[in-house]
Amino acid sequence: MPLTKVVLIIEYDGTNYHGFQLQAEEPTIQREMETALRKLTGENTRVIAASRTDAGVRARGQVVSFRTNSLLPPPTFVRGLNYYLPGDIAVKAAYKVRDSFDVRRHAVSREYNYCILNSATRSPLRAGCSYQVPVPLDTGAMSEACQALMGEHDMVSFASGNITTRNTKRTVYQAAVARDGDSVVFTVVANSFLPHQVRNTIGALIKVGLGKMTVTEFNSIIEARQPGLAGPTAPARGLCLTRINYPRPFEEEIDGNV
Repeated sequence: MPLTKVVLIIEYDGTNYHGFQLQAEEPTIQREMETALRKLTGENTRVIAASRTDAGVRARGQVVSFRTNSLLPPPTFVRGLNYYLPGDIAVKAAYKVRDSFDVRRHAVSREYNYCILNSATRSPLRAGCSYQVPVPLDTGAMSEACQALMGEHDMVSFASGNITTRNTKRTVYQAAVARDGDSVVFTVVANSFLPHQVRNTIGALIKVGLGKMTVTEFNSIIEARQPGLAGPTAPARGLCLTRINYPRPFEEEIDGNV
């Protein structure tokens, strides 16, 4: 019997996990997904993610795939996996797709939000999903700095200092800062991201918002092309993977043999 490829849209709170990717001794999203699949199908299945989130990072629209001999229909995968998964991970949708579909290579962009609580007082309701900056931020200056991120650039200055990736050029399609009351949200959409790129970017943008860095100095970070130059790295709790974009809906990627 030929293997069937299944794509899942998943949501999770990464607070209690050491990122998505499997680690030998630490709890990860991938480990929980593969454990749930083994309980549901009886198979040892490897799960592939479109974007590998770091420890503590949340996701609302992560996309993963796996191959299976199971004949379960997509709705049953949703119900069954949610039965076995812990409460901080949920499957939102499932699709059977052609085997050649690749959740990583076929993605055209990834979208992330970073949430800042810009208030002198804490918020118990938002503490787990935002980073508190108690001093007022100049969101106008932050928005101006965002313009330098747009387009294709070598983003190595915004990556972690020990980066090993050879190609560090990335294309940013959208970068914006918006305020709603005491909430400041940074939204960024790019073809892909380097390790810690978004959190180092928001760390530098916060410095701009606090008047500790000029827009010109922010622009010079990009031009310097020096690993680890941007920052400081903002805490993971404010970051959320909101969406992975593809050229076509998953319904149009269906395997003709399914």
